[in-house]
Amino acid sequence: MTVESTEPSATEPGSAEPADDYLERRTLRRGSAGWLLLTGLGVAYVVSGDYSGWNFGLAEGGFGGLAIAMGLMGVMYACMVFSLAELSSVLPTAGGGYGFARRALGPWGGFLTGTAILIEYILAPAAISIFIGDYVESLGLFGLTSGWPVYLACFAVFIGIHLWGVGEALRFSFVVTGVAVAALLVFAVGAFLDFDASRLNDIPVEADAFGANSWLPMGLLGIWAAFPFGMWFFLGVEGVPLAAEETKDPARTLPRAIRWSMAILVALALLTFFASSGARGANALQDAGNPLVEALQPDGDATGLSRVINYAGLAGLVASFFSLIYAGSRQLFALSRAGYLPRFLSLTSSRKAPYLGLLVPGAIGFGLAAATGDGARMLNVAVFGATISYALMSLSHIVLRRREPGLERPYRTPGGVLTSSVALVLACAALVATFLVDVTAALIALAVYVVAIAYFGMYSRKHLVARAPEEEFAALAAAEAELERD
Repeated sequence: MTVESTEPSATEPGSAEPADDYLERRTLRRGSAGWLLLTGLGVAYVVSGDYSGWNFGLAEGGFGGLAIAMGLMGVMYACMVFSLAELSSVLPTAGGGYGFARRALGPWGGFLTGTAILIEYILAPAAISIFIGDYVESLGLFGLTSGWPVYLACFAVFIGIHLWGVGEALRFSFVVTGVAVAALLVFAVGAFLDFDASRLNDIPVEADAFGANSWLPMGLLGIWAAFPFGMWFFLGVEGVPLAAEETKDPARTLPRAIRWSMAILVALALLTFFASSGARGANALQDAGNPLVEALQPDGDATGLSRVINYAGLAGLVASFFSLIYAGSRQLFALSRAGYLPRFLSLTSSRKAPYLGLLVPGAIGFGLAAATGDGARMLNVAVFGATISYALMSLSHIVLRRREPGLERPYRTPGGVLTSSVALVLACAALVATFLVDVTAALIALAVYVVAIAYFGMYSRKHLVARAPEEEFAALAAAEAELERD
């Protein structure tokens, strides 16, 4: 395909070529983050999932089913992030997964991957803003109730911090994430003091379910149905490469931050899952809106520790909300800069923040939250988009290893294509599992996907910007391949 550059210039109306300052007006602040801040960002994406949401998987598969699902999803994420660590060292740009797929799978592959990531990173903050509202109401903060004023305040305040600057934003995220992680460790100590292994398998067994027993009360199919909830312990960590253009020495920093983020998340997942289920019982937690607090209140009476964890849960939600807004803005920035989405969305401010990339998704997220108030449904839509992107990013690693074995790789994935193949298979299984949990959410995501594909097929694929980093990288690969054929 011939990549065309047809954006009208801001200074030359009607021009067929982008203005000379096209990329200058679309630059991020370089060197704003080291590996420690990026590790904090990776944990921040996910930490709210330790506080709530995962426990609904107990209703799908019981303790044993969710434990197996969590283990398999943990393997999927570990394999995928090792693959992403290699890809991000090869192509350290804000495009992240879109850039990797663009090089390996062409413009269509890049667009499909980028769109799936956007679905995840626009819907997830909308859902979390609703959960924040619920927490604010349950804690009785300022006499507020969950509703659109709280959602609006979330988007306005935290997008405002992002507009201030990326360095300030990442430091704020790091501090809030530290509070949430410290509280999880305190929770685990308190919960393990009341741990009883007999409570893990207290969910009644469904006698007609195939393979059902006390360990798997919903049978073998319950394991598969619990996949999306096992993902909640890790969902979002793949967003670390989106900070590539704002990172010091990204080829070395990104792989290190990705590996450390995943290690911390695995430890937190195991502590949270086992401590809470053993302290209160799986049956009591399977439909709890605040499972960690529930685990610390066996008689229903609040304790000093449960109150602390309740406030910390709010900190965890804020950390994930804040960091997911960051990730969505960078993915939209990269797609827009390359012409896959309207190019004005990638303009940056004097502080090098993609202001429209922050404001437009924020407006969409607020509108969805205020109109529906259905956080669980929006998270299920986000999970659907995430699983598509995981499959395509894992496939991109396999294709690049096979097609370009000589490509310089500052970091190489342990296990090579075997590792990314495991991630690909498990991602496809998780994608199908979303239909077992929420068919409506999966169909909504598909409908959004169809509209986006129509836009790309009929318009934007003919108006890509060759000078965008991800497009230049792909064009270089095509030129090298042509030279080899000659």
